[in-house]
Amino acid sequence: MAVYEGARPRSTFFPRRRLEAPLLRPQAPALPRRRSRVAMRANRRPRTVGFIMGAIVVAFLLSFFSLVQTVRVSTSGYDMAVLNEDYLQLQNQQQQIASDIGRVGRQSAITRQAVADGLSQLPAPVVLPAR
Repeated sequence: MAVYEGARPRSTFFPRRRLEAPLLRPQAPALPRRRSRVAMRANRRPRTVGFIMGAIVVAFLLSFFSLVQTVRVSTSGYDMAVLNEDYLQLQNQQQQIASDIGRVGRQSAITRQAVADGLSQLPAPVVLPAR
């Protein structure tokens, strides 16, 4: 099996560095190489299509992540507005209950309400002597 230098395509992202000892292998004079059209004859497209597709996917994922974060921020803002509205409603309800207690808690209001409900004043208490 023969191994030819440059038989494998080089990676564009991480090109390999070849560590060769100049004393161990003598260099042959470099001959000019003609351009090979093997990829075109085999109906293979260059790798740029794959890189473009990968870039599109990465851009889509980044934009989707940005959209998710924006929606999360807006929903938390909406939740805060709802909670503030509920808090104000509870404060108003507390003030109304406090004013109702103050109004109904007086003796004259209690007496008027009891008479309106059909109740009357208690008779004088009967005191029994002890034996």
